[in-house]
Amino acid sequence: MATLIRYAGDDIVIDTKKISTSTWADNTNELKQMFTSSTQADQTDVNSQGNFYFDIYNMDPASISSSKEMSIAYGHLKGSGSRDFVNAQGSFGISPTMVNYMQYRQLIYGDETQFFTFDTYTPDDIWIINVERANYKHNLKPGSLNLVLSGSTGDLELTDDFGTNSGSATISMLGRQFNVVSGSSGIMSGSTLSQGPYGSYGLFYPEAGIIILNPTAVSGAIVQAGTTTIGIAPVTGSDTNDNNQHKFLNALCSTHHVANNTAPGTNDSSFIMDSEEKVTSQFYFTRVKNNEFNYTTNPSYIDETGTLRFSSMTDNPTVYITTVGMYSEGGDLLAVAKLSKPLAKDFTKESLIRVKVDY
Repeated sequence: MATLIRYAGDDIVIDTKKISTSTWADNTNELKQMFTSSTQADQTDVNSQGNFYFDIYNMDPASISSSKEMSIAYGHLKGSGSRDFVNAQGSFGISPTMVNYMQYRQLIYGDETQFFTFDTYTPDDIWIINVERANYKHNLKPGSLNLVLSGSTGDLELTDDFGTNSGSATISMLGRQFNVVSGSSGIMSGSTLSQGPYGSYGLFYPEAGIIILNPTAVSGAIVQAGTTTIGIAPVTGSDTNDNNQHKFLNALCSTHHVANNTAPGTNDSSFIMDSEEKVTSQFYFTRVKNNEFNYTTNPSYIDETGTLRFSSMTDNPTVYITTVGMYSEGGDLLAVAKLSKPLAKDFTKESLIRVKVDY
């Protein structure tokens, strides 16, 4: 076995960097066109998946190239806006919207008595955006959220307040909690969180990939594209399917398709958001001194009698370094680093090879 050289303490350097990429499939920067499934669009059965949430894709979900980008949902504390499971006409019974509200309340607060509060305002309902977990690495990047909701009276540009209130995030059960505010790229426009008496626009949880929006504040700023009479404000009827996911989706995307059928109208909506991961690199500076590793271990170096095949290698041997093997204390091979091209080595040369290990 070849002689092993132990790395000294200053031969090993650790470096950690944060790497940012787009959250959306194929590293697409801006998500404008969205697709939903025809199965979810059918909400005739109270137990159908579409009554709970819509999965959003970057193209027709029937395509093998499609990728799920996120899910959106509507939740209501009292179960309004969707049909009751028990079909108790005229009552606010257990329904998909109540299930959604309770699920995210438990997920974020871990307390069934806690309510979603946006600055100083506590509505009965919430909009939910849940980014597909496979789309982001360690977390969504604070300060990169740029969400444009579009309506007939104009556009509402939303971001998080990471840039404006850096270091002031609240720590929740899901990690950091930022406010969703009017503005762009983490910078809040204006000086107050609340939009009149209706509180802030929402809450952002980058570690969990979740955005919770305040429907009262959002609907007070825009109305649904294509009409001047119906806003995106949720309809909160008792034991009725009010299609609140559809209202939110129409404001969320510039072009909405439902399984091979293009929905009416386009608008200026846009969704840009980056993901972030922490990559730790360990650098091993492999120092090859002039009197080391000048003889090859290749068996073809000698003949069957043990004699050097090339007499020129006797006084001035020349070898070529192609690989660096990294071993444990017990002599077990742990990793192999390959050089891009062979490196000539003899008694007149010294080499420094930097090996990088990412994890």
